[in-house]
Amino acid sequence: MKNIIALFVAGMVVALSTVGYAANKGGTFSVSPVVGGITFEGKQHLQTGPVFGGRAGYNFTKELGIEALFDFSRTESTLTSNTVDLYRYGGELLYHFFPDYKFVPYVAAGYSGMNLFGQLPFVTTDKTKGVINYGLGFKYFVTEDIAWRGDVRHLMYKYDRNHQAIEYTVGVYIPFGGASTPIKLPDPPPPPPPVVKKEAPPPPAAPVTGLTASPASVTKGESSTLTWTSQNATKCEIMPGVGAVQPQGSMAVTPDNNTTYTLTCTGDGGTSKSTASVGVTVPPPPPPPVVEAAQPKASAAAEKFCNKPVILQIHFDTDKSNVKPEYHDELKAVGDFLQEFPKAKGEISGHTDHVASQKYNQKLSERRANSVKEYIVVNFGIASDRITTKGYGKLKPIATNKTKEGRAKNRRIESFFTCD
Repeated sequence: MKNIIALFVAGMVVALSTVGYAANKGGTFSVSPVVGGITFEGKQHLQTGPVFGGRAGYNFTKELGIEALFDFSRTESTLTSNTVDLYRYGGELLYHFFPDYKFVPYVAAGYSGMNLFGQLPFVTTDKTKGVINYGLGFKYFVTEDIAWRGDVRHLMYKYDRNHQAIEYTVGVYIPFGGASTPIKLPDPPPPPPPVVKKEAPPPPAAPVTGLTASPASVTKGESSTLTWTSQNATKCEIMPGVGAVQPQGSMAVTPDNNTTYTLTCTGDGGTSKSTASVGVTVPPPPPPPVVEAAQPKASAAAEKFCNKPVILQIHFDTDKSNVKPEYHDELKAVGDFLQEFPKAKGEISGHTDHVASQKYNQKLSERRANSVKEYIVVNFGIASDRITTKGYGKLKPIATNKTKEGRAKNRRIESFFTCD
């Protein structure tokens, strides 16, 4: 009996992992032809014999049902060669677990009458006895309308003394009637596709690249923007001085001399290259100073700040935007220039290296540019509308971000003032 219980527990484990399209349904009638065997307790002196029988049932709900049963077995005495026929008829209550699965285990208990005909090897005066039976079973639904079933029952009855037997059967469970299951049967598999001759896959597409520089000619110290695109590429780089880049993008470069930049992209289909040149002109020397006393200073200021981008020698602590005292002299030069040229107007722009996200660097560069403007306006009495500010984040590097020195150059404040 312990082995039977172990098999039942294993069946419940299978049930938890076998969701199906059929189920044990309420309101259904059923019939079940079964075959199996019966093993008698040793003191009855009866051999194990085959069992043939049938079940007729009705499910009140998908969990609770009832079945009428009839079994016949022919066995022999272990002491003599006498034949004994067994007839058993009665009913059982069944309680089903996991009724919505293909594999549905259940427990059963019931009462039946049993007749033994023939010369029995034990003393008895009444061959018809009541039998108390209980046990385990399962149904495995092959389709919505048919299932395999297996059952084990422990039979207890009394003739000259208390006796017991184990009956085990397998059979076919055939339900009919009742409401149809709400679970939809899977659609039949589609017909196999026509057999077509496999063709060799086409070779991978070759990379396509494009690179432009705008403007194509700059004054030394000014920046040009490289813009590039690529298709069918997995790795790209721009040389000289830039290094690995994304398959498409843009960035500012500030070459010292005439430079031809080469975009090289590779992919499964090969390699592609594109070039763009940036011409660099050296600005003319400043005009000779005018004899007037103030002219040399004005000319020097104009040369430094008028009509050109100027990198201000101002540095900030990490994630800070306040101007430290050691850079006040640098900002004084800007303030003096704006006082001497009252019609000069321009932009203060903030730039960062590539560390952290663009959104973060954008906000940080804006705060630093605004901090520089505020210092100049407050300390030198400059009208606020003469200075605009803008943050570029990490979009316009002037050096490579691969080195500490390059990143330091990219963390900068620039000014660009126009002078009438």
